Amino acid sequence: MRLTQLLVVDDHNLFRRGLIALLKQDGRFDVVGEAADMGQALRCAGQMQPALILLDNHLPGVRGIDGISALKQAFGRARILMLTVSENEEDLAAAMQAGADGYLLKTVESDQLCQAIVRVLAGEPVISPEMMTKFVAAFRTKPLASPPTQTLLPTLAPQPSLEEALSAREREILLLVAHGDSNKLIARQLDIAETTVKVHVQGILRKLQLSSRVQAAVYASAHGLV
Repeated sequence: MRLTQLLVVDDHNLFRRGLIALLKQDGRFDVVGEAADMGQALRCAGQMQPALILLDNHLPGVRGIDGISALKQAFGRARILMLTVSENEEDLAAAMQAGADGYLLKTVESDQLCQAIVRVLAGEPVISPEMMTKFVAAFRTKPLASPPTQTLLPTLAPQPSLEEALSAREREILLLVAHGDSNKLIARQLDIAETTVKVHVQGILRKLQLSSRVQAAVYASAHGLV
């Protein structure tokens, strides 16, 4: 089995080495490079061509968030998963706008981190539940310094109310998506199959003319569901 190649970017040597050791214990991943700043990250990514980059925000010189667009332009096929201590919802919005594929706090459990990597590689945006809640709450009460509406919530034609557009089950699932729950967790809470949840989520996105779970969470908040 071909292992998924990862690049770890973090300026704290002890944390970076510990994270690499943890990831190497998982049989699905191969850490092919490490970097302590954005310059090293760009050089390593060019040499190693990783499938996913674990990126801290608080780097010396250029912040991780400010380097996402450069990484995406140079290595568009690589997924970028932020792993940071920043609980600032504006950092989250800026990261997602710049093209990050996920945003996790460093308090995440090791098994949850590994599962998040798998989800991001499968094309599913991943956000720490704590950050999703803060983000949608902040978006609901006041505009962010860098409004995410253009990237995270597209301009939509006038639509029917959520009650008209979605079934009761779909609204229930949309609420759980807005809280940051994965399909597996939603299935467990509602006692239904995970594949059923996936079908419902796809139906929700189609009916609301959205393209991602992040957009769905913002939409739910903007329409008073959260």
